[in-house]
Amino acid sequence: MPFPITSQVQTAQLTPKHYGITSPISLAQPKEADLVLTQKLIETLRPFGVFEEELELQRRILVLGKLNTLVQVWIREISQAKNIPSSVIDNVCGKIFTFGSYRLGVHTKGADIDALCVAPRHLERSDFFSSFYEKLKEQEEVKDLRAVEEAFVPVIKLSFDGIEIDILFARLALQTIPENLDLRDDGLLKNLDIRCIRSLNGCRVTDEILHLVPNIENFRLTLRAIKLWAKRHNIYSNILGFLGGVSWAMLVARTCQLYPNAVASTLVHKFFLVFSKWEWPNPVLLKQPEDCNLNLPVWDPRVTPSDRYHLMPIITPAYPQQNSTYNVSTSTRAIMVEEFKRGLAITDEILLNKAEWSKLFEAPNFFQKYKHYIVLLASAQTEKQHLEWVGLVESKIRILVGNLEKNEFITLAHVNPQSFPGPKEESENTIWVIGVVFKKMEGPENLNVDLTFDIQSFTDTVYRQAITSKMFEADMKITAMHVKRKQLQQLLPKVAIQRSKRKASVHLLFLICKYFISVYFLSVTKLMIYLVNVPQIASNTDLSDVPILPANPTPVVKNSIKLRLSR
Repeated sequence: MPFPITSQVQTAQLTPKHYGITSPISLAQPKEADLVLTQKLIETLRPFGVFEEELELQRRILVLGKLNTLVQVWIREISQAKNIPSSVIDNVCGKIFTFGSYRLGVHTKGADIDALCVAPRHLERSDFFSSFYEKLKEQEEVKDLRAVEEAFVPVIKLSFDGIEIDILFARLALQTIPENLDLRDDGLLKNLDIRCIRSLNGCRVTDEILHLVPNIENFRLTLRAIKLWAKRHNIYSNILGFLGGVSWAMLVARTCQLYPNAVASTLVHKFFLVFSKWEWPNPVLLKQPEDCNLNLPVWDPRVTPSDRYHLMPIITPAYPQQNSTYNVSTSTRAIMVEEFKRGLAITDEILLNKAEWSKLFEAPNFFQKYKHYIVLLASAQTEKQHLEWVGLVESKIRILVGNLEKNEFITLAHVNPQSFPGPKEESENTIWVIGVVFKKMEGPENLNVDLTFDIQSFTDTVYRQAITSKMFEADMKITAMHVKRKQLQQLLPKVAIQRSKRKASVHLLFLICKYFISVYFLSVTKLMIYLVNVPQIASNTDLSDVPILPANPTPVVKNSIKLRLSR
């Protein structure tokens, strides 16, 4: 895909339009050196697959066209079934809108598409999840079809001709859906139920972001670079307390507003400059929030006490304004700010021609970074149960991170957003790894730190949610295990660890995997960690079981993990 750098200079004239809630920091035009660096950035990004080939892009457009036609046919059929007059049916329309990375123009090879089906007022949500679902099922190109009707934002998931698509539904208070409908119109939200408003939110936010940046092409290239950097540095995951795609897009958009005439090489550097020095929890805003008098809850710490505790607020620009980063914790914010500072140092070198762009995208070795790790393993009997179980466990891991953070002896808890397949014996398994940093203690005496409640409250929350949602099966289990750095190298896949020295012992790997299978438990009652003032790991870790105690819904195997630290 060609990128006409010279045309970016031609289009990046001094912009009379005011973007953002403050004046720009700089209106400087790009220099020749900036254009050269931008071209080098593009060439560095290519091997990472962040640009989709033209043929694949055309295939996506074709699939969305087929889906849109399917929606039109379905709406006409339902209109006839509901005895809508023929004169009205002839003009009744619906439409498929896209949002997320595809709509922003920054999707990567093989990425899914977020879509929204907008229908007129005489169609019901129940129609979408019944008759439209059945129509999709009839399509030869549709595979892996599943409906999640009870989700916070209800969705139909499917693969259409090999392309993963998530389709939301919104019913507007309109007799028909005009071809030129602008979803940014706040008036469309009147008289809508909250699920339709939530479904519309993705499109409205995406369209606002594109509307609020001075130069869309510069924004897109910068966002591609920042998203790749975030993924490579293990800080891309909304569900685990880092930032998701829309949050990264808003940070890049704010940078573009502050430097409206800059090209991507400059914007990447300014991104790190701005957000390594940002005084959190001051919010990032792309536009001044507006009140549409629709009585919808919006992010406002002056009104909502819980909003005052958000650590890294990045506020969506479309009404009703929300904080897209409410999952961010003390640890995840500290990790991200540190990465911003490292990014600034590297891009400083790049701009001085002392380093190449490839240095920015070098992946740090998470598994060499910490001395202590807690490994979580989620298991279920069948593949279907495992998919549901893993999704639930992952959505709650940030609770465990929050629990660990609150412990007075823990400085940092860093969960790796990437999960790994666990040992396959009689069940399906997935592993997550959390790096833990303990405070350095003063004084010669040993200090006992009890993490029983921290772990147990997490597992109890997961099981309670599984039972409440009627998902729970007796074979769904969580295991927690403390692992020293050397043990971790022998537990996870070689590709994850990237060991530079000797290979892991196959026999030891088997023993550790077997240990995991043998000590599954549904909640933890004892996790004792003994600390002294100089935190260096002793040669062994004592692992012992305590008796089984009765608990609901099934007997629980109790486990004690003792970690001895010595000088």
